[in-house]
Amino acid sequence: MATAEEGLSPVWHNLPPIGSGETPGNVSQELFLDPPTPQTDIANPISTHTVQAIEAEPVSIEDEAYAGSSYVTSIASEITRGIIENNRVYHSYGKERYGMPMDDLEADRMDLQHRKYELLLGDQHFLAPIGPSPHKILDLGTGTGERQPSNLDKASHVPYGGGSHLKPGGWVEISCIYPRVMCDDDTMPPDSGFALVCDKIIEASNMWGASTESPLHYASQMSDIGFMSVSENIFKIPSSPWPRDRRLKQIGALEMVNVTEGASAFALLARIAYLSSDVVVSVQPSLAVDSDFSPHLSRFSQNKAKSYVAKDSPEILTLRQNADPLLSVFAPAQAGKLVTVTTTSSILLPSIPHLYRLAQYPVVLHVSLAQTPYPDYSEISSIRQCGFTFLHSETLQEAQDIGLTAHGVAIKSGKGVIHFFDPSNSKADAPIAPESKDLVEAVLGNTVLSNFRPTDGGVSTLYADDGRLPTIVDNVTVPAGGQHEEKASEPQAPSVSATTKPTARRFPSAQGSSDSASSSSARESSVDSGPGSSAATSVEAPSSRPVSASDIFDFASQIWDSVSKVAGREYSAIEYTGPDNAESALFVFGSTGTFVDALEDGSAPKELANLGLITGRLYRPWIGGNLATSIPKSIRRIAVVEQIRRKTTKWGPTFLDLLTSINPSLGRDKVSISLVGYRLGYIEPATALQALRGIYQNLTSASPIQNLSVGNESAPKPAIQASLSEQPRTELAYMKILRQIFGDRLYVANQAGARDAGISPVLAASPEFGFGSLMARMEHRTRFISEAQEAARSSDFITEAPKQWLSQWALSANDILKSNETAPEVIARLSTDGSRLASTLLESKQLFYKESQWLIGSDAWAYDLGSSGVHHVIASGANVNMLVIESQPYSDRAAADATRRKKDIGLYAMNYGNAYVASVAVYSSYTQVLEAMIEADQFDGPSVVVAYLPYHKEDDSAITILQETKKAVDLGYWPLYRWNPSNEAKGQPAFSLDSERIKRELEEFLRRDNHLTQMMRRHPEFSANLSESYGSEVRKLQKRRAKDAYEQLLEGLYGAPLTVLFASDNGNAESLAKRLGNRGKARGLKTMVVAMDDYPIEDLGTEENVVFITSTAGQGEFPQNGRTFWETVKNSGDLDLSSIHYAVFALGDSHYWPRKEDKIYYNKPGKDLDVRIAFLGGKNLIDLGLGDDQDPDTYQTGYNEWEPKLWTALGVDNVEGLPEEPPPITNEEIKEQSNYLRGTIAEGLEDTSTGAISASDQQLTKFHGTYQQDDRDLRDERKAEGLEPAYQFMIRCRLPGGVATPSQWLQMDAIAGANGNETMKLTTRQTFQFHGVIKSKLRPAMRAINKALMTTIAACGDVNRNVMCSSLPELSAFHGEVHAVSKRISDHLLPSTTAYHEIWLKDDTGKKIQVAGDAVVTDNEPLYGSTYLPRKFKITIAIPPHNDTDVYAHDIGLIAIKDPSTNRLAGFNVLAGGGMGVTHNNKKTYPRTGWMMGYVPAESIHLACEKIMLVQRDHGDRKNRKHARLKYTMDDLGNEVFKSKVLELLKPLDITFDEPRPFKFASNIDTFGWQKDERGMNHFTFFIENGRVEDTADFPMRSGLRKLAEMTQGEFRLTGNQHLILSNVSDAEKPKAMAIMKDHKLDNTSFSGMRLSSSACVAFPTCGLAMAESERYLPELITKLETCLEKNGLAQDSIVMRMTGCPNGCARPWLAEVAFVGKAYGAYNMYLGGGYHGQRLNKLYRSSIMEPEILEIMKDLLSRYAKERNEGEHFGDWTIRAGVIKETYVGLDFHVNTAEEEEDEE
Repeated sequence: MATAEEGLSPVWHNLPPIGSGETPGNVSQELFLDPPTPQTDIANPISTHTVQAIEAEPVSIEDEAYAGSSYVTSIASEITRGIIENNRVYHSYGKERYGMPMDDLEADRMDLQHRKYELLLGDQHFLAPIGPSPHKILDLGTGTGERQPSNLDKASHVPYGGGSHLKPGGWVEISCIYPRVMCDDDTMPPDSGFALVCDKIIEASNMWGASTESPLHYASQMSDIGFMSVSENIFKIPSSPWPRDRRLKQIGALEMVNVTEGASAFALLARIAYLSSDVVVSVQPSLAVDSDFSPHLSRFSQNKAKSYVAKDSPEILTLRQNADPLLSVFAPAQAGKLVTVTTTSSILLPSIPHLYRLAQYPVVLHVSLAQTPYPDYSEISSIRQCGFTFLHSETLQEAQDIGLTAHGVAIKSGKGVIHFFDPSNSKADAPIAPESKDLVEAVLGNTVLSNFRPTDGGVSTLYADDGRLPTIVDNVTVPAGGQHEEKASEPQAPSVSATTKPTARRFPSAQGSSDSASSSSARESSVDSGPGSSAATSVEAPSSRPVSASDIFDFASQIWDSVSKVAGREYSAIEYTGPDNAESALFVFGSTGTFVDALEDGSAPKELANLGLITGRLYRPWIGGNLATSIPKSIRRIAVVEQIRRKTTKWGPTFLDLLTSINPSLGRDKVSISLVGYRLGYIEPATALQALRGIYQNLTSASPIQNLSVGNESAPKPAIQASLSEQPRTELAYMKILRQIFGDRLYVANQAGARDAGISPVLAASPEFGFGSLMARMEHRTRFISEAQEAARSSDFITEAPKQWLSQWALSANDILKSNETAPEVIARLSTDGSRLASTLLESKQLFYKESQWLIGSDAWAYDLGSSGVHHVIASGANVNMLVIESQPYSDRAAADATRRKKDIGLYAMNYGNAYVASVAVYSSYTQVLEAMIEADQFDGPSVVVAYLPYHKEDDSAITILQETKKAVDLGYWPLYRWNPSNEAKGQPAFSLDSERIKRELEEFLRRDNHLTQMMRRHPEFSANLSESYGSEVRKLQKRRAKDAYEQLLEGLYGAPLTVLFASDNGNAESLAKRLGNRGKARGLKTMVVAMDDYPIEDLGTEENVVFITSTAGQGEFPQNGRTFWETVKNSGDLDLSSIHYAVFALGDSHYWPRKEDKIYYNKPGKDLDVRIAFLGGKNLIDLGLGDDQDPDTYQTGYNEWEPKLWTALGVDNVEGLPEEPPPITNEEIKEQSNYLRGTIAEGLEDTSTGAISASDQQLTKFHGTYQQDDRDLRDERKAEGLEPAYQFMIRCRLPGGVATPSQWLQMDAIAGANGNETMKLTTRQTFQFHGVIKSKLRPAMRAINKALMTTIAACGDVNRNVMCSSLPELSAFHGEVHAVSKRISDHLLPSTTAYHEIWLKDDTGKKIQVAGDAVVTDNEPLYGSTYLPRKFKITIAIPPHNDTDVYAHDIGLIAIKDPSTNRLAGFNVLAGGGMGVTHNNKKTYPRTGWMMGYVPAESIHLACEKIMLVQRDHGDRKNRKHARLKYTMDDLGNEVFKSKVLELLKPLDITFDEPRPFKFASNIDTFGWQKDERGMNHFTFFIENGRVEDTADFPMRSGLRKLAEMTQGEFRLTGNQHLILSNVSDAEKPKAMAIMKDHKLDNTSFSGMRLSSSACVAFPTCGLAMAESERYLPELITKLETCLEKNGLAQDSIVMRMTGCPNGCARPWLAEVAFVGKAYGAYNMYLGGGYHGQRLNKLYRSSIMEPEILEIMKDLLSRYAKERNEGEHFGDWTIRAGVIKETYVGLDFHVNTAEEEEDEE
């Protein structure tokens, strides 16, 4: 028994009438469509229920018929009993069920009389409408394997009419139904029986075309089971004693076959196409207007009806007729699918290039003549030589039969077939019955499904001939003597030529497999065809040749013979109707209906009674020799009537066909046949006889006139109206904008609704036609200008005024502004002149205006056929504007046909170089649309504006269009940009990108040298493939040799082998692996430790014991050095690991993913690896071990439990004499053993074998102001090439107060260029930072910094770092005093070690170079001691009212207090205990604002800072670095206790903390632009976004600042918000400075308030701690929010937004009003509620959110804020007042009452 996955194969079991005593025989059935797939697995039988028989009176079926009803459903009721079992219906005969034996017990339970049945049902129910005998039961079983009597599958045809034909949903009737089936307990079986049968009847939908409008009386609403009626069809159920709770349940609508289904050629052909195809391409006029085929195809598809040839329902592709629809045929046709196109003839001529290629595939086109005033076959005749077979039908019955023939010929020949028809010719035909199954099988063949086999295909193209040529196999007899002899045989199915790729299907023979031995049931390649069986003297060998015209004729003839046998209808290639002795005949290439009706009319004149009618069914290939055998030999004259509206040659194509077919030998007695050609126009039915008489009289005249036209060329007006093109309503938005901008100046050449005499709407909509129209109009205006110039010299005016104005106008006639300004004056003067010349000019007064001339088209112009016209417009260079509207929604893009090759018109036009190009979207940026249209009009040359307006249907709502536009623009599918070549002459950029997302893409593209890296970073899954190269092969070889060498080394050792493979992102997993390997060696194991990606994966199956250790990266991903290994293991299907024993330990953070849906990412790599290794056969040594960063000892907790189990499993747990392991070295030990920060740094700098330094030295170099990093953008690429990471160093200067001289700026700029990556970073701590410094340039960079009288010592590390100070440009004198204090504090707390000078500042002779020449150097640390501080220490100074240094965020925050009497610096309020560092989801870590300790005078402040630092030195936590900052020390001790300890140290100095002095902060952001201080000096604050100083193509910032440094005598002040102030500029220098700033765009501070208030840390690609982007992403995020800001009137409001790539807090995010802190790549925690002045902490609002959520949340909050805020209320304050977030001032409350539940390690 088959499974549900194999599907159902419905089979008819035919049973005799009840009580007849007959055995099963051959009973026919209608063609059916398979029932829906069952809900349950039919392989699992349900329980068996025995039901008892209930007596019931039969219902007389004769009384149920209703007059006028085509089909009547009735009930035949009999006594019955049955069994429900296994989803099958059986007829029981004795002890045999169709060859299936029954045991005696089962037989005893059954009444074995022939009039009894057993019904076996299940969840898969069957449909059981009733009709007269014979009785038929549908087998819902599982195929033919269990059915033994083969005759059960055979059937003969039963005509329509009578009986019951209820066929919902493609189910077919069976004859008997038993409504009174009861269980033994007098209830109905719950999942079986008649009620569920009726449920299926009610539920099913009707593929066969029944109306859904008929009323249905629900059985569930009746008191008793009674009648259900649908229209005139009755389904009668006798009254039933069933319990009321077992009544029928209404599920859906009951549908029945409607006779009108067969009343339309479109409906019939839609059925034929659906039944005979894998893919149906439905071509319709527009998205809003269905074709005549579309509704029927849609209904079949919606009902999921099945095709006769397709495995399931065929695919329906709906395409617009102007969108080059035949492009969508190539892909499925080349894949071996049967493709059908339903279309009108309007697409044929533009598709000629496609037709020539498609002719070599079994593609069928059902073509209805386009709706024109009268039938026009000119499009058919124009493509007659394209290689397709052409078949013509006229009546409904012919449409069905010839349509089916088209599919049969296509399948048998392997070539394309066009079936064309005139729908108006059959509109009066009586309805016909749909085709029978027998007819379909006879035409298409019984083996269509079984003989289609997929084969491998090669590469195919759309635009080049792929060489495909259908061939046919002939049998050739080879006699014993070797001479070949052709053997006569029937034509066989063709095979694909060996010169082309094979198709994915094999096509069946022209005959069934049982018809003849010579018939081939499948296509065989001529290469694969072997010799046939041989006799003693001869061999039959196959010979292939191309399919010929005669083969096509033979195939069609065979099909028509089958139609004749099954249906009794005769067809032939050329048909003759009329008297056998006729001498004159009428050959009509066109619609014969009118003439046939006239000839059949009894009033026809006698001379027409002897007129025969010849029609062609097979139009191409034209077999001329068939004409003689198809017409009477008495024929002497033939009138060739061609219904071709546009005749391009003297003789019509059909006339020439007949002319080549007629010769003297065809007639009897060698008498020739004369031909007379006619052209047929529109004929009213009332004048048909008159037209026939005229044709006949001319034909029989002695000298007939050739090429007479028969019928008025004019057409009924309604037909013209219907043919006019209409612009979709939704697209009118762009027309409105054009009219608003240009008013009367607007001229649209192809205006929708305009009538163009003799031009079809399709042609009128083409760019070529519109361009020609515009060119004609331009030429007209050129002539008009000449006429105006001549008129200006004429004396024919009455007054002189017109001449003067005409002369003035003519001089500027082509200038838009001047001509349009002058035009009204000219027209006014001409209007008052009154002369004839003035009147003549006024007749064309519109031409006085310089029009804005436009062509408007759809995205159809982006396809091949339309884009050629676009090319003509662009190539012409003419001043023509094109608006091309793209309507494909973003959501449909994924499902779009990738082979349709829609061209990017904008990109094409830009590449051409001479056109203005813009890409716009009215529902995204209205302003940009205005700008683009105005610029396009002003551009002198071709302009192309591609406009986005997406819709599924042309009546979509504006909201739907808005949503689709937002998705497309925001996601980068539709970029917004403008390209203006004329800007280059003005020195302006030609390209203006208005879409931020695509801007990033283009920037990456322009960085060509980094393009591959960017691609691999975005798509790491392709990394290995993209970087595969010779270097990769070398690397593989290196892996192999390294492993082999190591194994040889271990050969001499004893013990079991142990291979440890690790994947490590931050070193923890690697350290564990190496430690485990060392311990394994100590226990006698032969261990090898290697990174996963460095291990040759092919050897894995040969290992004995393997341990995998992996950490977790990103979104639950493998670390970089394990991804390739994992991808191989994951995707390998043949990797046998049955011989290995393995264990896995994984490292992760259980609280890294706080949301439940993200918990799967916790230790996901290790978990996945454990499952996969086990799946591949590996045997688990011990259970998976999990290390959790949230455990008390982080991952070590879990590891310490896991490792002993491993040793036990390996049998080495009780090993004695193991060496003691030293504990892991800590930072404190590194410092203590470093000899005052020397370590081995100097030796590491000399090591040229690597770009890195040792791990310990990496900790020490921080004290020297430098961090080792690597370029994370390059990691994957370099790893794939077998290289170490791109190691580099960041250098940070120590610059107290952030003040630098112009000379220092220039030197810093030079260092960035010579030693760094040509950029400088202005940090949040007011200093310079250089990135990209390689190891070899570290010393030169340090020396250069020293020469600039600057240093890097103590810029990082566990010491006091750079001391900050407010910039205060408006009070320079006071700033000078405070800045001096910052420098004093910095110098006072500077480390004393001489290591910095020894390592970095020795000259070539070894002599130390001292900073500024007077630095004191000793080899002890009086302040710090040998271990320095527990953690970093930061001090800042803020000068009220500006808190631009975030004074609350530092270990020490000093608030400068001014003496009100002298306006001089008096002292400082001292804050202590601030700090920003946090660990995600670890509530033991938190940010903290400083606590107010009191006031200290200015002269003592450096000492107060020292004592605070010393208390931290002595009491800070040196065991847990996450708990080592001053903030935790103060919370552990208590603020007052900590203060008392500081006072104890200050007491000997007679220094104490006084009461804090009053102060007030107004902001913590910078003030941009020019300011003047109290001395009259000028200061300009530049906006340096996120502090990055660099030159780009559109912003030469670095160059401009360099020039400013070269010209000024002032100074540069770096701000704590990463911006820059040019200070102390004199009035004399200011103009020059302003000029430089303007030239380099440095004067621009017109940014949104949010952007000006934003700040971000570096993060990717250089920071090793970054979890997400920050500096590179924040500007983009703000850009995406600025539209919302503008919309809500917040564009200029300052909202402090900060972003960091990790929770260490470099950009001080915890004080921002809104902050985003990186959690994983692309994911951020969102915090709200910080104080605008930096005085209050924010709090978690949402965790692990990505951009879409960020934008959604922010837009909602900003909208609310704009509406709900009080006057002057800041955003952070509003979030608290509005209840969005809770207020937080104390760090210990940071994790309390968060908006989203936070988990804790406890």
